[in-house]
Amino acid sequence: MTNITQRLDLRASQNLVMTPQLQQAIKLLQMNNVELAEYLEGELAQNPLLEKADDNRPAEGEDAPTPPADSGPDETQADFDQAWTGNEAETPAKPESSDFDHGSNASAMGPGGSTRFDNPDFSLENTVAQETTLRDHLLEQLNMAFDDPRDRMTGALLIDMIDESGYLRAEMADLAARLALAPQRLEKLLARMKQFDPTGIFAHDLQECLALQLDERGLLDAPMKILLANLPLLASRDMGKLAALCGVNETYLQDMAEDIRAVNPRPASRFDHFVVQTVVPDAIMKRLPKDVGGGWRVELNSDTLPRVLVNQEYFTQVSSRAREKSDRKYLDEQLNSANWLIRALDQRAKTILKVAAEIVEAQDAFFLYGVEYLVPLTLKDIAVKIDMHESTVSRVTSNKYIGTPRGIFELKYFFTTALTGTDGSSHSSEAVRARIKTMIDAEKPDDVLSDDAIVEILQKDGIDIARRTVAKYREQLNIASSVQRRRIKKSAG
Repeated sequence: MTNITQRLDLRASQNLVMTPQLQQAIKLLQMNNVELAEYLEGELAQNPLLEKADDNRPAEGEDAPTPPADSGPDETQADFDQAWTGNEAETPAKPESSDFDHGSNASAMGPGGSTRFDNPDFSLENTVAQETTLRDHLLEQLNMAFDDPRDRMTGALLIDMIDESGYLRAEMADLAARLALAPQRLEKLLARMKQFDPTGIFAHDLQECLALQLDERGLLDAPMKILLANLPLLASRDMGKLAALCGVNETYLQDMAEDIRAVNPRPASRFDHFVVQTVVPDAIMKRLPKDVGGGWRVELNSDTLPRVLVNQEYFTQVSSRAREKSDRKYLDEQLNSANWLIRALDQRAKTILKVAAEIVEAQDAFFLYGVEYLVPLTLKDIAVKIDMHESTVSRVTSNKYIGTPRGIFELKYFFTTALTGTDGSSHSSEAVRARIKTMIDAEKPDDVLSDDAIVEILQKDGIDIARRTVAKYREQLNIASSVQRRRIKKSAG
């Protein structure tokens, strides 16, 4: 029979305590630069000891601000170093100072203006009027078409809602609710604006855009309406089925298809517009010149980050006048919080640089020769090299981008699974996908490669791959099957 007794024991154990400061450091690590900038704006408004740094003062990734000499031992730094795992990384170089002379242009000016005609900024070609933008072009027509100020204001809002192709994709009910306008009045207004130049502007989708332009040319008959309602069949070159639906023969159907090709599916394309870059790189890699050894240099994109520091002078002034214990406690808490934030930002910068540098080193062949030279890489591979946990690498690479000579890539892009070769070597799945696309792009109309043929070619080159894997990669690349490709290429020929 078991006896149940009570007793007191002392046991030593190790536990990881997630303090609020450590949670903040982890939170900062998984933010991208845009999210971090928003977070820091809130901290700047909340903590009176934080301020934005000038260009000539230390910022993230540079030397952390030095505490006052009489503040005693730096307990915040000790707590941070004890809580955070990972080796110290080399501090990123400060941006080079600019030699730009803001008065250099003025020095070339005489009493009659500039006497320098070799400067392209002053050439005759650069003094002509700017080309009209799409928005200005539409606003000019709007003011001529409507006299009611309410219609003009609503029309201006609709102009601002069109996308880069010239489409107004929002639903009518949503637009009416957003603009607080009766649906009937909005439909009447929009119907008139769809007559603006260029034809097809304000269309809801591709079908309506093509219909507006074909109607202007007098080509929108009943068979053409049926054809526009079945554009996916036209894209797949299923002419037999299309001809039966439209009630015409295939020769007439080819003429209808030519009429569609003659119109512009993107009516806003002929106007100059700003290219909106939706992804901002968190890190940037640059090629180093050969005279300094060559290779690559990785640095943070400081243009997207606010530069913050602790205002020690303000803290000294305010703390010397604090009489209440609660005031001094508040100031000490804000100082510790600010110091911790600065060091967390510094550690974040170093960690991102370490991870990005290891990725660049591992994928050097990709940056030199292209995607087909991408090598298999896992989070664990990088974690072992920088002596950090795999979850830390995952946080660093999630939702963060690096600007390279080959474009902007998410850091996660460089981590790919491995396909084992017949000789035991490893091949990146992304590189195999790129190779499949290259093979299909190069095929001829009379020699379209089937999935089995692609498998045979890859196996001859030492890549052991199954047919279903080839089909999966082809679908991920939005590439049609060999039957559909053969039909499309013959039709195009």
